[in-house]
Amino acid sequence: MFKGLRERLFSVSSEAKAKKIEDISEVVDESGRRLKEGVLDDLLHELEIGLLEADVALPVAEELSKNLKSALLGKRIDKSFDIDEAVKLALRVAVKDVLTEKSLSLTEKIKSKPPPFVIMFVGINGGGKTTAIAKLAYRMQKRGLSCVLAAGDTFRAGAIEQLTLHAEKLGCKIIKHQEGGDPAAVAFDAVEHAKARKKDVVLVDTAGRMQTNTNLMDEMKKIRRVAKPDLVFFVGDALAGSDAVEQAKRFDAAVGIDGVILTKIDADAKGGAALSITKTIGKPIAYVSIGQEYEEFRKFDADWMVARIFGDPQAKDTKDL
Repeated sequence: MFKGLRERLFSVSSEAKAKKIEDISEVVDESGRRLKEGVLDDLLHELEIGLLEADVALPVAEELSKNLKSALLGKRIDKSFDIDEAVKLALRVAVKDVLTEKSLSLTEKIKSKPPPFVIMFVGINGGGKTTAIAKLAYRMQKRGLSCVLAAGDTFRAGAIEQLTLHAEKLGCKIIKHQEGGDPAAVAFDAVEHAKARKKDVVLVDTAGRMQTNTNLMDEMKKIRRVAKPDLVFFVGDALAGSDAVEQAKRFDAAVGIDGVILTKIDADAKGGAALSITKTIGKPIAYVSIGQEYEEFRKFDADWMVARIFGDPQAKDTKDL
């Protein structure tokens, strides 16, 4: 991830490093030298271009650049100063600051109220929403929580069938109606079933037509009114880049998003979606999906994400919800 960005940024910093220390720095006083602002501006220009090429939203790229300049401007240096390492470290800190601005603990939320805890999932078709629901149900069951799945995407028979197959594999209850039925009614029945059978969590799937569809957004609002979810997750395809950011913004405006699940994160060669969604809509990334198996689903961890962005060994998976 960000391979092109790193190559662009660090090739410029390497050029600076190859120059004499007098070329990249200026005397502050008898105590030492500091990096020249002009040299730093060249680095930041390349940084912003690289971020934009990595599908990072412009306001986010500008803020990262600003934070990086703040960290490095006036930095005292000597002959042992390594500009490559200084820039990389400052960029890591700036990226991590964006990714850790907000967090979400599902365990605490589930324990904060009597069951059932209702989670509604929104996002467009093809983003991996149904699979994300199944993976989260698997994760919860491994932690002793009982789940009910609600097949709220009644506009596609395939969506109902897909969720049914997952429910059978997972051994959990699914509530579904016929194709073309009222999605809000499905959600309502699922919540009532969970109450009657004392189930812990209800996971509500929804239709995923294009986010610009007014009828779809009205439908999302109705489901929210009827099911009264405790949490709304937007499920976005990390490969969609800036499109995923726009989708998240539209769903957030329509129904309100509490957190984000990013799918196909293992195939994302750029990484801009993770940074941009977090910063643009101000909502945390709760989970990331990294493959097809149920186990390939982890709680989002900023250190793990930064490690991926900078090509370090991946951080270990977190075991809690």
